[in-house]
Amino acid sequence: MKQLKIAFDVDDTLIIPSVAGYAKDIPNYDTIGVFKWFQAQGHEMIIWSGSGVDWASKWAEKLGLKATILRKGEITVDLAFDDCDVVLGAVNIKVKRVNNNVDRTEWNKIKR
Repeated sequence: MKQLKIAFDVDDTLIIPSVAGYAKDIPNYDTIGVFKWFQAQGHEMIIWSGSGVDWASKWAEKLGLKATILRKGEITVDLAFDDCDVVLGAVNIKVKRVNNNVDRTEWNKIKR
């Protein structure tokens, strides 16, 4: 089987941000389970975030996920998981936001 490059976004993909009505950012265990399944199959795992490499690194460590950390869209990937309508990979999968109707444009202005 060909090894794929698979990228996951952080906010609203690997974590559910506090803006979704929770007191703090919490792991999105459903998406993390998908990440771990692909990793167990031997694929190259990538974590990135529109909020930057430091944010992606922080959450990879907090979640205990082993992956390459890159700037969002820095390389071409085979499969990209994100909560936004983006074209970052050959195949793009939109992850449903949990309890979060906040416009990402506004959220990025107030974010940490």
